[in-house]
Amino acid sequence: MILVARHRRRLAMNTNSQPAVHEQPFIVNHKNNGIMGTAMKVLVVEDNKKLARFLQRALHEEGYVVDIVEDGAEALNQSSNIEYDLVILDWMLPGTDGITVCRTLRGRGSGIPILMLTARAEVSERILGLDAGADDYLPKPFDLGELLARVRALGRRGVGSEGVVRVGPLVLDRLERHATLNGQIVELTPREFALLTYLARESGRVVPRTELLRKVWETTYDPGSNVVDAHIKKLREKLGDQASLIETVRGVGYRIGTMDPPNPS
Repeated sequence: MILVARHRRRLAMNTNSQPAVHEQPFIVNHKNNGIMGTAMKVLVVEDNKKLARFLQRALHEEGYVVDIVEDGAEALNQSSNIEYDLVILDWMLPGTDGITVCRTLRGRGSGIPILMLTARAEVSERILGLDAGADDYLPKPFDLGELLARVRALGRRGVGSEGVVRVGPLVLDRLERHATLNGQIVELTPREFALLTYLARESGRVVPRTELLRKVWETTYDPGSNVVDAHIKKLREKLGDQASLIETVRGVGYRIGTMDPPNPS
């Protein structure tokens, strides 16, 4: 209990210095070496709700898309249905603990980077966590800056050669969050960056709206929603005279390619 209290006080100090941001536009050549992607998705597995919400806000400010679950069983289920780029995993969870989650994920053949958080500070316990499959280990209480640095390091390791996506004059860097068009910086929100990167990684293929909703918004198809179309419209506005990079395939979805496609309307 003492460790949790100390941890919360330290988090409160960091929270005061870093106000929460929700889908705020950012210049995606930010000097912070954070990671972003298709979108770059992080799963936080933490039963302390205040800590989990704080981590979600802090990571979102860095450009990550973050999901939260409170127990190990839910974490295993969630990771089976969604492709995450990183897991931040508490050791002491109700039911299925973090060690079991690590072992199960590795037993499935998953190579997803795992950062384990725990109040257990004994060397033998850190060894147990690493041997169970964790890639890194951060004892509580921790400094937020150190956690973010470790997340960035694990993200670079996990993304590997897929860190940069190029389609014609468009370059998207998942590690540095660079989005440039003809060498010029493009200002995007995290969701716009995620959508554009997903289309770019699927270059040449028509991506259905239902797939974009599932992969970028992590939701099922709503026939009354125009959220995908609205974001595509914003992307085209920001791409300016290169708006035709994104092609509409009527009744199906969107495609991005290296050649000038037909009318984007």
